[in-house]
Amino acid sequence: MAIDITAGNYRLQAQLNDSATAQTIAAALPIEAAAQRWGDEIYFAIDVDAPLQADAHDVVQAGQLGYWPTGKAFCLFFGPTPASRGDEIRAASAVNIVGLLTGDFSCLKQVTNGQTIIIKKSE
Repeated sequence: MAIDITAGNYRLQAQLNDSATAQTIAAALPIEAAAQRWGDEIYFAIDVDAPLQADAHDVVQAGQLGYWPTGKAFCLFFGPTPASRGDEIRAASAVNIVGLLTGDFSCLKQVTNGQTIIIKKSE
């Protein structure tokens, strides 16, 4: 499913995968929250409760979207976090991969704590 993510003054496109967690998130759209930064990760609590999947990872790739069951949070990964070792991108703990940002997402480095994030189905 194609989604639009508005982060502060920036608009990005992404694709949710067909995992059970992604389907639960899709059913909860639209979502609006305040951005929280953790290094080069943006995360925010969402009203979704999904279990940790068997294929969850704590090391992810730039552009991946994750759901962090521990914090019931949606995560946008775009660079190293405080938990990273070397150049890897490491979440605080394992996340379910739910999708991928498409196109250029370098603008996420400009998003600050507290800015509004909106996720909705693409029109």
